[in-house]
Amino acid sequence: MEYREKSVFITGVLGGIGSALARGFRENGYYVYGVDMREDFNGHCDRFLRFDLNQFVKDAAYRIRFTQIFDEIMPHLDVLINNAAVQKLDSLENIKLDDWQETLNVNLTGPMLLSKIFLARLEKNNGCVINIASIHQQLTKPGFVSYATSKSALVGLTKAMAVDLAGRVRVNSISPAAIETAMLRAGFNDDETALDELRKIHPVQRIGYPADVAKLALFLASQNTGFVHGANFLLDGGMSSVLKDL
Repeated sequence: MEYREKSVFITGVLGGIGSALARGFRENGYYVYGVDMREDFNGHCDRFLRFDLNQFVKDAAYRIRFTQIFDEIMPHLDVLINNAAVQKLDSLENIKLDDWQETLNVNLTGPMLLSKIFLARLEKNNGCVINIASIHQQLTKPGFVSYATSKSALVGLTKAMAVDLAGRVRVNSISPAAIETAMLRAGFNDDETALDELRKIHPVQRIGYPADVAKLALFLASQNTGFVHGANFLLDGGMSSVLKDL
C-alpha cells in the first residue's frame, strides 16, 4: 500500500487552542492545513489560508470560491477540527441580532457546512470530525446567552451527525472548561489574583492548557474505525462536579 501522510484541517488555527492543535498534530506526523481570519501566521501549519468562516456561511460567492480552493489544495483529508469560535457577551435584552447571527454562523453553521464539504474525503480515509465545544454547553454564566446556545447546539450537531452518518465518519466533541489562553487572560485583565481563584475552584487545582485539548483531540483522531462515536468529552478538571453553595 502506498504511504500517504495523514492530514488535518483546523479552523481558528491562530488562537491558543488552535495553535496547540496544529503543533500537536504536526508533531505526530500530520500535514496541517490551518485557516483563520487573522493574518499573523505562527508557523505551526504546513499550509495556512486566511479565511473568514462567518463570510463563508453568509456569502454564496465566497463559499463557492473557497470550496474550489479546498478541492484544489486538499485531495484527501483524515481529520476535520472545527475549532474556530466567536464569543459575543451581552445580556438578553441587549443582544444585537447581528452578533447572535455571527455567533451561530461561526460556532454552529460553519462546522456543519465544512463537515458536509469534506464528507467524501473523510469517509474515504476512515476519518473523523472533532468539534471543539465548551463547558458552556452545560454550565454557563450571565451574559453568555449567544455563546452558550451555540455550543449547546454544536454538541447536539455532533450527536445528530454521528447518528446520521452511522459508520461512515466518526464525529465527537470536546467541551473544555477554562483554558489558559490569551483570550482567557484578557477576560480577567491579566489579574493573577483572579486567575489563582479560578484555578482553586477547579478540583484539579489548575485551569487547562491548550495542549490538554490537543492531546485529547489526537486520541480521538487515533481511534480510526474505533468505537468512540457521538460522544462529548468534558475536559474540565472536575469543574462540572462542583456544587457551589453558601
